[in-house]
Amino acid sequence: MSKTNDNNQPVAVENKQPQAAPPTNEVFIRVGTTLYKVVDQPTITGGKVRMRIPWNMETLRQDYGKEFIKYVHKYDGFCTVPEHVNHRTVIDGFLNLYEPIGHKPMQGDFPNIKKLVSHIFGEQYELGMDYLQLLYLRSVQKLPILLLVSEERNTGKTTFLNFLKALFQDNVTFNTNEDFRSQFNSDWAGKLLIVVDEVLLSRREDSERLKNLSTTLSYKVEAKGKDRNEISFFAKFVLCSNNESLPVIIDEGETRYWVRKISSLQADDTNFLEKLKAEIPAFLFHLQGRTLSTEHKSRMWFAPEQIATDALRRIIRCNRNRLEVEMSELFLEVMENTQTDSLQFCLNDAIALLQCNHVKAEKHLVRKIVQDCWKLQPSENALGYHVRDASHLYSEYNDLNDYLCGVKSKQSVHQVQPVKRTVPPRKRGAALGM
Repeated sequence: MSKTNDNNQPVAVENKQPQAAPPTNEVFIRVGTTLYKVVDQPTITGGKVRMRIPWNMETLRQDYGKEFIKYVHKYDGFCTVPEHVNHRTVIDGFLNLYEPIGHKPMQGDFPNIKKLVSHIFGEQYELGMDYLQLLYLRSVQKLPILLLVSEERNTGKTTFLNFLKALFQDNVTFNTNEDFRSQFNSDWAGKLLIVVDEVLLSRREDSERLKNLSTTLSYKVEAKGKDRNEISFFAKFVLCSNNESLPVIIDEGETRYWVRKISSLQADDTNFLEKLKAEIPAFLFHLQGRTLSTEHKSRMWFAPEQIATDALRRIIRCNRNRLEVEMSELFLEVMENTQTDSLQFCLNDAIALLQCNHVKAEKHLVRKIVQDCWKLQPSENALGYHVRDASHLYSEYNDLNDYLCGVKSKQSVHQVQPVKRTVPPRKRGAALGM
């Protein structure tokens, strides 16, 4: 094709060919009215993390031409539906944010994974296997907050967290204590597992938020610069701590925690995590055909008595307030000195005993501990709390403190008989003033 210029001389005109399709490794999507470029970001471990980077339409035209827009995949919006066996990337025109796991189940042995699960769950091995199976096959099922504690080092707690990350890949995120206090939560609200190493949530509001998240069905997600929106919440929590006494606040009667005390490893294998990763396909194949050893007993699947441990009871005891601890120690001392398993007392005796031990206590606080925390009921005379009548043990003492010190009242020591005062009979009509 040619044209002529002003001097009627022929001028060659180059035919422009349409831009070719983009390389297969570059994917662009449009969700709603926002354009994204899907990339695989390299990590220090040699792997890659799938990310969606907001892109500009004008930049897209400059790189590939306006004809390239027809290659952009279009979706109505985002959704989060956790699936592992039959994962769907697009559900009714919505892009599923839940990432598929790349493992292909394959029959085989997994001795190292068995060793790790046995070390973490101990005598509750079958319950631990149920926990992992429910994560894999029933992702939306609520599960207890798993708390691994140990004051020892080299126990395998962090290795277990890394194993969960390798098992469920991008659906597991590592959080810090501060992440639970931040108002921006879009980076972890849609994950299957939220794991925290070296947890220390000693504030009451942190504990209440964690308990609420473990049972809630919906949660408001907020990203920086964007409006809050409500989503279905299915995340589970796995926490690790070197503090066996007060890692989190757990009250009496709490059933949402599964606390395991982890012992130290006998040997250290630097390649243990790589061995675990190699056995994941065989482990997933086993979980698909395994029969659960427990039934659905509560909202957290397991019955409270199934996951109750000594480590949990220790944390509950350590979370009691100082006044309750002081009262418990003093009363236990009384019972030990008297060699009895029960005690009868009144509130005034308890307050006097605490004051003699330099513990300030108000009567309403003592009553609250006795009635609300210890669930004791007042005796019939409304002066004491009756478990068993043991008043004869300290009837010769003025008060409970003298009883502990072994100081008897003077009247009981000298055996002084009380003097009976006789009152002369009242004359008839005295009551009427006659």
